[in-house]
Amino acid sequence: MSAAASAATRRTVAFLRRFVKPRIQSLTAPVRALQALVETLSPERRAPFAPQIPGDWTPASGDAVSTLFYLHGGAFLIGSPRLFRYVSREFARAGFDVFAPAYRLAPEHVFPAALDDVLRAYRTFVDARPGPFVILGDSAGGGLAVSLMLRIRDEGLRPPIAAALSSPWVDLAATGPSMRENEESDPLFTRKDILLGARAALGRQSARNPLASPIYADLSGLPPMLVHVGADEALRDDSTRLVARARLAGVDARLEMWPCVPHAWQLMSFLPEARESRAKAIDFLKAQVARASEVAE
Repeated sequence: MSAAASAATRRTVAFLRRFVKPRIQSLTAPVRALQALVETLSPERRAPFAPQIPGDWTPASGDAVSTLFYLHGGAFLIGSPRLFRYVSREFARAGFDVFAPAYRLAPEHVFPAALDDVLRAYRTFVDARPGPFVILGDSAGGGLAVSLMLRIRDEGLRPPIAAALSSPWVDLAATGPSMRENEESDPLFTRKDILLGARAALGRQSARNPLASPIYADLSGLPPMLVHVGADEALRDDSTRLVARARLAGVDARLEMWPCVPHAWQLMSFLPEARESRAKAIDFLKAQVARASEVAE
């Protein structure tokens, strides 16, 4: 992690704070329109061994070290596997077979629709695929990844080897101190924005449901996880508390806090910090797969 933010990041943060943050609530419709265009131009590529599961399959360049389950973010309101296919390609180039399952979005489909969809996809994949699995998730997808791992644990499914999470949204009740402490410094969100998004995603469900907000769950038995978050994020303490609670439950959980970066900066491939963060996630996941293979032998 760099000691100071790059010039590109500082410029990006200034742009987001001035032009995007004041309009964040009005952006769902235009982003959904862009998403529809991307999906029209980029046909879905389902996994050949699980064609019944909606999503996007990107095989590894060369021999695969693991199957990677990628859960995209978007506050449960926007996003799709094809919109974030460029992320899948980065990890496929690094040696992972990548599957990004499609999941239903709010407000049309509220909790637990997204969790049900990704659990069905995971269950089908572990039945069809040998070898190790790892999980990658950003923002809402990061929180969804933790909820998925809880369901995997509770149902006794073959668990993933490890998870890499970026700016995971794990507390839909927005109770972390950083929600108020970083409300001005966060380049994208206020606490009100986050609560409005949570209500749209939850419907009538409680924000403290431990499968909707896994910060309130028993985290014991989860696989090793690496968590990256920005120091200035309103969601900073979702990550700090997740890692602290996971460690108390005996989980190998690691936290890296990055200066200045915006929420889920790993998706902004033009930033040096995005490339650095992804490289660290790749190294972590590969190391965990290698360690598990050594233990198995």
